[in-house]
Amino acid sequence: MPYKLSSWDLSQLYPSFDSAELQNSFDMIEEHVASFEGVRGKLTPDISTEQFMEIMKSDESATRIANKLYSFAGLSFTADTQDQKAQALQARVMQFLAENQNRTLFFSLWWKELDEANANRLMNASGDYRYYLEAMRLYKPHTLSEAEEKIINLKNVNGVNALGNLYDSITNRYVFKMKVGSKEKDMTFSELASYRYSTDPAVRAASYQAQFKVYAEDGPILGQIYQTILRDWHSENINLRKFKNSIAPRNLSNDVPDEAVEALLGVARKNTAIFQRYFKMKAKHLGMKKMRRYDIYAPLAASKKKYDWDTAVNMVLDAFTGFSPKVADLAKRVFDQNRIDSEIRKGKRGGAFCWGFLPEETPYVMVNYQGNSREVATLAHELGHAIHAMLAEHHSTFTFHSSLPLAETASTFAEMILIDKLLSEEKDESVRRDILFKQMDDAYATVMRQSYFALFEKTGHELTQKNASVDDLSNAYLDNLKEHFGDSLELSDEFKWEWVGIPHIYQTPFYVYAYAFGQLLVYALYQMFKEEGESFKPKYLKILSAGGSEAPERILKEAGVDIRDPKFWQGGFDFLGRLVSELEKLPVEKKAPKAKAKTQITKRKVIKKVSKAKKKK
Repeated sequence: MPYKLSSWDLSQLYPSFDSAELQNSFDMIEEHVASFEGVRGKLTPDISTEQFMEIMKSDESATRIANKLYSFAGLSFTADTQDQKAQALQARVMQFLAENQNRTLFFSLWWKELDEANANRLMNASGDYRYYLEAMRLYKPHTLSEAEEKIINLKNVNGVNALGNLYDSITNRYVFKMKVGSKEKDMTFSELASYRYSTDPAVRAASYQAQFKVYAEDGPILGQIYQTILRDWHSENINLRKFKNSIAPRNLSNDVPDEAVEALLGVARKNTAIFQRYFKMKAKHLGMKKMRRYDIYAPLAASKKKYDWDTAVNMVLDAFTGFSPKVADLAKRVFDQNRIDSEIRKGKRGGAFCWGFLPEETPYVMVNYQGNSREVATLAHELGHAIHAMLAEHHSTFTFHSSLPLAETASTFAEMILIDKLLSEEKDESVRRDILFKQMDDAYATVMRQSYFALFEKTGHELTQKNASVDDLSNAYLDNLKEHFGDSLELSDEFKWEWVGIPHIYQTPFYVYAYAFGQLLVYALYQMFKEEGESFKPKYLKILSAGGSEAPERILKEAGVDIRDPKFWQGGFDFLGRLVSELEKLPVEKKAPKAKAKTQITKRKVIKKVSKAKKKK
């Protein structure tokens, strides 16, 4: 039976918003929490390991129900961000869980304050809970009193979390107007973004211009939301919890040393020349004297090859099978259990993600599929996340989900498996060339772009504390772009609004460096795979099956990776440098003069529009 575009089936979690099963989950959590409150008096330094494990199992039972409830609410909202029932349920769930979290807060506070000897005694007997308990104690220097922690939990629900939801609601209702041919069309963001990969330079420019026109109108509002989130982050994490800088809380939650992250970002900053060299070389292949920022994802081939959904799914599954039938079988579970939302709908969240919530439950996957090769790669990427979670399903609810730095490993590796398959089967040299250039485009988007997003976040936090305006942040973002592009392309001022369209910096501050971390790690792992062949696969699957049961540094050390060493990160950039050198050897195909003229005309128009906007301001 062919695979068809569809929405996922959330009724497997709960039949409806008003179902008795849903209400029952609220009641069960209430009962669990009431029972858990009764263990407060048993929490003494000499508590027996048997009693302690009973408490842990009780905590996990409540967490399992909470995860299911939270996931249903969150997935319903992302499927239709304009659905008022979904909005209301999400708000109710978040408030309810925060209130109950406060009632059980005493346990984590007691655990963090427990002496080392007894903590080690209990951890040694805790089995798969060990790393979860170990990671919790890392927060000891940054933990406040019980009363203060309760206030912060409630504050977050109606404060910073509510602001994140508000941002989603505002940006996901946007309708973008763009002229396609002779007709002006209304588009979702996903539909609009697909035109950035057009072979027509005018269309590429129009896609970005349509986006920034809308975002610029709301720029001051979206900027204020961001600044409020940053002030909240600073108040809680710097002033109250005494972290030394704005990125340190994320590093701790990732259990990654500050030195490793600084090494990664520092090495990225030193290697901008690799991508600048690439963009200059790509301009020649596009028949352009100099690329514009609009053109960085431009395809080289004139091919308008599209893949229907059934073809795309089978391509990905076949690629996975070639690597490991076990991996392919896990991916197939997502489709067999109707856990994927692939169609484009108004109100549906843009982009793509994978949502794992319980170890034994097949994750849910969202994509917005339109048929181009990039979206086939996105499908492979998100299924990689799902495979990662399913390989770790033997762990507890607390330890099956990998930390952020390793979260992109399976997804990026899956993309590379797919690319290898496409290159091995594609006979059209122009399409093969395009695939190779797309690989470098994606490397820019994942490594350099995300690294500079993180650097911008650091700047944004610093400027906000100096009472900088939204315009100041926009100008800082433009400076950020100028630094990593150098003179490799033309950059119009309208890109200063790009930052207000980056959901990650609103929802999960400093998440973004995980993409660069994962990509550079995968370069190392994939080279090991090419060198070692079949003997590599058990090692790789072992890394994935660890889930979140160990610190990332310890998991990777077993694979011979030292994340504190700048030389490791430089190795990833050296790989990219070699790829650019190989691409530079390819002959440049002649482009029709018409295309060059069209590009030049577009450029003049863009400059004119931007200058008008400046005059208005």
